[in-house]
Amino acid sequence: MISVFRKFLSSKIGIAVALAFLALIAFAFAAMDVSSSGTFGGVAGGNRVAVVGGEKIDSSELSTSATSALDSARQQNPLISMPAFLQQGGLEEVLDQLIDRSAIAGFARKYGLRAGDNLVNSEIIAIPAFRGADGNFDEQAYRQALSTQGLTDSLVRNDLAGSLLAKQVLVPASFGAVMPDKLVSRYAVLLKENRQGSIGLIPSLAFAPEAGPTNNQLQAFYTANRGDYIRPERRVLRYATFDVSAIGEAAEPTQAEIAARYERDRQNYAASEARSFSQLIVPTQQAANAIRARVQGGGSLETAASEAGLAVAKLGPLARPAMAAQTSSAVAEAAFAAGQGTLAAPARSGLGWHVIRVDNVERTAGRGLAQATPEITETLRAEKRRLALSDLTADIEERLESGEALAEVARELELEVQTTKPLLGTGQVYGSENEGAPPVLAPALKTAFAMEEGEPQLAEVERGETFLMFEVSNITPSAAAPLSEIRDAVVQAWRQAEGSKAAKAAADRVLKRLAGGATLAQAMSQEERQLPPVDAIAMSREELSARGRQVPAPLALLFSMAEGTSKKLEGPQNAGWFVVDLDDIEPGTIAKDDPEFQQTKQELGQLIAREYADQLRVAMREELGVERNAAAIDAVRKQLSGEN
Repeated sequence: MISVFRKFLSSKIGIAVALAFLALIAFAFAAMDVSSSGTFGGVAGGNRVAVVGGEKIDSSELSTSATSALDSARQQNPLISMPAFLQQGGLEEVLDQLIDRSAIAGFARKYGLRAGDNLVNSEIIAIPAFRGADGNFDEQAYRQALSTQGLTDSLVRNDLAGSLLAKQVLVPASFGAVMPDKLVSRYAVLLKENRQGSIGLIPSLAFAPEAGPTNNQLQAFYTANRGDYIRPERRVLRYATFDVSAIGEAAEPTQAEIAARYERDRQNYAASEARSFSQLIVPTQQAANAIRARVQGGGSLETAASEAGLAVAKLGPLARPAMAAQTSSAVAEAAFAAGQGTLAAPARSGLGWHVIRVDNVERTAGRGLAQATPEITETLRAEKRRLALSDLTADIEERLESGEALAEVARELELEVQTTKPLLGTGQVYGSENEGAPPVLAPALKTAFAMEEGEPQLAEVERGETFLMFEVSNITPSAAAPLSEIRDAVVQAWRQAEGSKAAKAAADRVLKRLAGGATLAQAMSQEERQLPPVDAIAMSREELSARGRQVPAPLALLFSMAEGTSKKLEGPQNAGWFVVDLDDIEPGTIAKDDPEFQQTKQELGQLIAREYADQLRVAMREELGVERNAAAIDAVRKQLSGEN
């Protein structure tokens, strides 16, 4: 529902630190930071992309932060590339985040706010990623996490301190923000209103020129829209798999090894006895003897326990050592001295006196070497396989790391080397909707898209069973497709773009006729080209809200217009132009005790709180002063896109 109100408020929700997630953002800032020791050469005006109140932001910091932001974006969209990230304004957003961080921290320090070491330590301890298996802070886990991200302890502490300062500054500015009831009512009743109007589509293709573009026109269009034709990065992998069959007969145990294992574990093959018991524990020997006598006189242990207000517990089957471990040696001795179906003599443990009935006795005969050989053989075979595979994989890994080619290792092991089709980061074959990478490559795909060409690695496919040698044999970087390869698609896009211009002019003519008193259907019918029929709309805002975020743009426009007005709206990707005509608005009513009123008040309060924080952030920028180095920013952009 709040998305509807955002359209009415026409407010920009900034990229300030979200109050409800300050702790997470603190670590996100840290994750974006890496050592800023690197610089770019030849950057006009130095290697500073911005200065905030005297604090400088290096070009290396912007570059590494943009790379980290791209890695985060790939978690949601594995196909996004750096050129596409830059095309979508990613670099500007990252720079704004860095500027905001510096401005907030600088403003806080200017007015005497501090984030001491103890406070920073408490934040570090609270981060789940730094906890060990026992749930407490683990220094080793902390250092390992920093090493994985390429961070240092000082960088993390500085970023966390900056986030704590941001909390001290922004929370008071937005805490307890409340929208007045009168204003809440104005927006709450919008949910109850009904609107009637009509929407017409003027498709671009209806006005597209039949003749194609000249070479110069096509080249200019392609250059202006190059970002629309960026292809994702593709990689070709070579790989070979091996399993236990690669070690041949080395895993078969000898008779001597079987005999030695039998002697080592002889006690496991000796005759054994396990028993199941019913047990009652009482505090004194006198009580135990009395219960035993009552049972031996013809009663049952369960009845005697019930009369005493106690319950009988079941144990077993247990061997004598296990029984002794659970109770005591004396109890185990008495329990294993009694016959099946009888009561053992009362014996004492740390819990009290045990009255035990032997319910069942299971005896296992001993096994000689011949009888135990099949079991021992299988055990030794599995152990030798694991050891042989471990030695083999260690040897292969050492050879690959020393520079030996994957093909050479595979040839020696008589393994077949296979080559994939060009793959995307998602594992999908480039250019195919249904074909994907072989399943055996699934554990290696993420690593493969972080490797360089010709650097083979080893991966485990099935734990202890199947292994994979793989390397990247070819990398096709993300870039715009050459015009020669996509000429037909670009020609079609040019025709649609030219048609969109004519469709816009047609939309203006339709709006002029609407202003003269014609209906939308009449106004569109006067066009020379045949257009789709007009859609009549009669809908409440509650029905609109039920669509969630899947609200078509023309419908959203219809619910943001004034009654009796008409507007045009450009469709996505030059598809055409919509003409939206709103005829009537039927206002709704709402009471203060309506649950939707309270929900609206709460959501608007959260929205205005963000606005307060956003306005404060802008004010802090203005007070400290922000200077940007356009030449250095452009140099970072070119370096990230590979133009340098």
